[in-house]
Amino acid sequence: MRMCDWKNKINSEAFLEKIRPLYADSAEENVRRYEHLLALYEETFGSLSDGSEQIFLFSAPGRTEIGGNHTDHQKGRVLAASVNMDMIAAVSRTDDHVIRVKSEGFDLCEIDAKDLSVLEEEKNTTTSLIRGVAAGFARLGCEVGGFRAVITSTVLPGSGLSSSAAFEVLIGNIINGLYYEGKADPVRIARIGQYAENVYFGKPSGLMDQMASSVGNILTIDFADEENPVVKKLDADFAANNLALCIIDSGASHADLTHEYAAIPEELKEICALFGKKVLREIPEEQFMEDLPRIRKKTGDRALLRAMHFYADNARVPEQARALENNETDTFLKLIRESGISSWVCLQNITPPGAKEHQEMALLLALADKILGNRGACRVHGGGFAGTCQAFVPLDILDAFTTEMDRLLGEGSCHVLSVRPVGGTQIVLDQA
Repeated sequence: MRMCDWKNKINSEAFLEKIRPLYADSAEENVRRYEHLLALYEETFGSLSDGSEQIFLFSAPGRTEIGGNHTDHQKGRVLAASVNMDMIAAVSRTDDHVIRVKSEGFDLCEIDAKDLSVLEEEKNTTTSLIRGVAAGFARLGCEVGGFRAVITSTVLPGSGLSSSAAFEVLIGNIINGLYYEGKADPVRIARIGQYAENVYFGKPSGLMDQMASSVGNILTIDFADEENPVVKKLDADFAANNLALCIIDSGASHADLTHEYAAIPEELKEICALFGKKVLREIPEEQFMEDLPRIRKKTGDRALLRAMHFYADNARVPEQARALENNETDTFLKLIRESGISSWVCLQNITPPGAKEHQEMALLLALADKILGNRGACRVHGGGFAGTCQAFVPLDILDAFTTEMDRLLGEGSCHVLSVRPVGGTQIVLDQA
């Protein structure tokens, strides 16, 4: 659609209804974001005087991990959901094979789509993710061309909602829409995002973040067959369980913690090597427990504890899904609490080793648990060590909970989220 047509229709009822599934009750306020996005595009790249430039709009949501903490990289199960915080992009095609991406508040990233090789000096940068996603599509036979994109986001970096996965899924949807005729399904786009993060960015990660952002809704994912993960969307609603989903910011940064995240799969890999396997999912728990004394001598206690967490949390995921679908609130909350305790005691991804003065995540969890009392549940969210915790809060105490968390940790620390039923997508409006 032309820029002038978007400007004319952005405030229409038709556009509001188009984005309502993405934002639920906050659709109206998000219309302003799209107005701002178009203005940002013109400010960054300019526009034709008659407004005839063809503009494409895309959105990719953040995600929340509900069950299965650090299980995905062991081919385990996860319970996850996309949420109503997202990244949105205004995009135009170009003929020069140069990809230019400007995220609001950050420098312009630029790559040559004809050079999609891995560049060591680019690792750990946003540019590497763009190049990696483009390379992933090229591996499918897609002739990736140039485009100009501006992006604005409510998925704040370090929020625990996986801004990196949302960015990868967003770029994937852009290339899929502009140059691949939409032939890549959400699972393929997620896998390309993981490829970009692992190979080009240089961060070892599972596939859960990208899958939740790309597929959308509340879903279970079983990674037993990593090439063909089993994805099932749930017929579930937190409100039907009288619960609100909250994410609370610990105030701690993920910076310099890559080695802590990497240590978890590395230690588990040591155990797997003793059995001639690559991941724990390939080792029956009974066999692991039988050989526990031998493993302990070889790997030490922390690796053992982390493996025990995997087996327990992997088994909890289908139980959590069943409880949620059957509106068995007490059972669901009990399982969330068990998962949180397991992450703290066994997985040990709450406080970085040696930390004394700064134990933000531990303090946050202790405060949330104290405020909730014997109602609701809270747990570490995502990779851990920093970022956010997740809380399921009964609706009748939601206002009191959010007010107290903000008082203790700072205004804006506690976010109430909605599940988004749509994953990464292109926003197309009838031009009639």
